[in-house]
Amino acid sequence: MDIDFPLILVTLTFATGLIWLADWLFLRSRREARATETQTATAAGGHAGEDDSDDDKAPYLVELSRSFFPVLAIVLVLRSFLVEPFQIPSGSMLPTLKVGDFILVNKFSYGLRLPVIGTKVVDIGEPERGDVMVFKYPKDGETNYIKRVIGLPGDTISYHDHTLSINGEVVASDFVATLPPVELREEDLGTVKHQILRSMGRTAPGGEGEWTIPQGQYFVMGDNRDNSNDSRYWGTVPEHLVVGKAFAIWMHLDSWLPSFDRVGLID
Repeated sequence: MDIDFPLILVTLTFATGLIWLADWLFLRSRREARATETQTATAAGGHAGEDDSDDDKAPYLVELSRSFFPVLAIVLVLRSFLVEPFQIPSGSMLPTLKVGDFILVNKFSYGLRLPVIGTKVVDIGEPERGDVMVFKYPKDGETNYIKRVIGLPGDTISYHDHTLSINGEVVASDFVATLPPVELREEDLGTVKHQILRSMGRTAPGGEGEWTIPQGQYFVMGDNRDNSNDSRYWGTVPEHLVVGKAFAIWMHLDSWLPSFDRVGLID
């Protein structure tokens, strides 16, 4: 069962903020008034009671909320509008991204969106061809996927016999090395050159065809070109399911041991 971390973070931030605000607006003044009355009574009586020192103390829940709210609010803003970390769970983006890579995703390059519901509130930019993009899987709208943007709105994409074409033009793909049962090649999408893995055998059923991309939709493919569950099989990605642009690897976790030899920008 997947944990909805954004929802938990929003809920905790809202709850702690509400408790802190209620105390600041209503409860603190009453607590301070009681403390003042106690101090006056103590001065008149000439002695202090056992519980006098606790009269001006905030309840434990208020103290907890006061401590955690600023931290939660900062994390919420950073994670929702600036940068969010993700972990790569599969090999569909090999050789660019490996299983166990921890990546950073730019949340504002495609516009600012409200946390949890994902509604865009500030339009800053749109995905570009060649971007490595994180998005919600269109079939459930919840699972995070990561692929490379191949087709933009209005494009016609075709994939036949391991050959990719965009708007009728074959995309250049230069041989680099043989790594049976795949070939390592360098693909040129015009603005981005990146490496892909291409099967030396037949393309999986359903992986070939021609697609015209509707407005507000994006066609995505994995760099592990013939071993990727992508737009060839389940269709295009609607704009409202876009999460952000992956731009860097900050750690790799292999057999529970972290390493930093793969740290760097994502091509």
